[in-house]
Amino acid sequence: MTLPIVAIIGRPNVGKSTLVNRLAGVNDAIVHDEPGITRDRTYRPAFWQDREYMVVDTGGLVFDDDTEFLPLIREQAMAALAESQAAILVVDGQAGPMPADEAIADWMRQQTVPVVLAVNKCESPQQGIIQAAQFWELGLGEPFPVSAIHGGGTGELLDQLITHLPTVGELPDTPEIKVAIIGRPNVGKSSLLNALTGEKRAIVSPISGTTRDAIDMVVERPGNPEKGIEDKTYRLIDTAGIRKKKNVEYGAEFFGINRAFKAIRRSDVVLLVIDALDGVTEQDQKLAGRIAEEGRAAIIVVNKWDAVEKDSYTIYEHEKLILDRLNFIEWAEIIFISALTGKRVENILDLVDTAALSHQRRVSTATINQVIQDAINWHSPPTSRQGRQGKIYYGTQVRSQPPTIALFVNDPKRFNDNYRRYVEGKFRQQLGFTGTPIRFLWRGKKVREMESNSPNRAIRV
Repeated sequence: MTLPIVAIIGRPNVGKSTLVNRLAGVNDAIVHDEPGITRDRTYRPAFWQDREYMVVDTGGLVFDDDTEFLPLIREQAMAALAESQAAILVVDGQAGPMPADEAIADWMRQQTVPVVLAVNKCESPQQGIIQAAQFWELGLGEPFPVSAIHGGGTGELLDQLITHLPTVGELPDTPEIKVAIIGRPNVGKSSLLNALTGEKRAIVSPISGTTRDAIDMVVERPGNPEKGIEDKTYRLIDTAGIRKKKNVEYGAEFFGINRAFKAIRRSDVVLLVIDALDGVTEQDQKLAGRIAEEGRAAIIVVNKWDAVEKDSYTIYEHEKLILDRLNFIEWAEIIFISALTGKRVENILDLVDTAALSHQRRVSTATINQVIQDAINWHSPPTSRQGRQGKIYYGTQVRSQPPTIALFVNDPKRFNDNYRRYVEGKFRQQLGFTGTPIRFLWRGKKVREMESNSPNRAIRV
């Protein structure tokens, strides 16, 4: 089911993102006292009374300046308005009507979308009525005094807004695969988002740091009933480029990077975008470590592959170098693409499906113990200098996302890192788990406890 969309429009620094947070009941759009913080358009679900809708935040509109990103911001705002069923024009009640407000109002009157006028920063109810009255001159109907920070007046604003929205039934319980797109600045994350969605949603620029917010976009992928493939829904999250801490100043970039880390945490699968020309950098390694630490499934996306001079061996050489330097996530699939030309981009969602399935997978205790027995038969646990050998009694999966397996042993200290890696390798060899980390919990248990608590007979050497 498609929800109606409401675009939030206005000049810079009038409080659009704060109002979006208020309407959506969240606090995750970047709000900072600096014009131009929001550049791309960002969608959030919201509701009022019996109406559900999507509210889309846009960058500050400036019509008489073509420097920096302003033309691109205008393009994004216009695209948001084109797909919307209604719009809220936000103005600053404390500043009063400005020439920029009048220019936007003139432009809005030329559109076919109904507009509701929100006069923000009206913290005092009595004073707010006077502040809002000044904006009748914009010719957009009744101005509603609101305080996005405190929520005052938003009820009356929304009562008017929903008169322009169609009635929508209950939201379907559609499972989503959450996919975060992360990487250093200027590796092509926004270009990849645009290629995956098939529309120009994020501002793409050769200047690093273009994306400051984390941008959510829901993409539906039709299935194939004849082949038993169901429709699937993905929530794609484009994030700010992550640089070294010493290069990050407090402000918009600082908040954007924090949002990127949160995006990793709330995702099912992370696309780690690498620049094929730069190769794997120290910062890429740190991001890979962060993905592993959070226990997220991952795909390594090597972008700008079209710009690399190559022969029949190049891809294998690059793959080996990448795996050597990103050994934190050596279980991740690697795909070489060009977001610019679209080459192999269509294969990414297939890899996402596989990784997400592995990340959510649950395996029976019987199967886990079969793998353990096979591992022991091929390679017995190590023996200490005192002649004491490690014993694995049994194993069971205790969690998914990521798959977490508890192994009950006589003494965890008797299992060195090499043997632990060997056991993980056996699990991957026999059970797959492509694209996801596996966590093992080595738990020490006494023999008497095993005899009374083990779901199966103890596995011994």
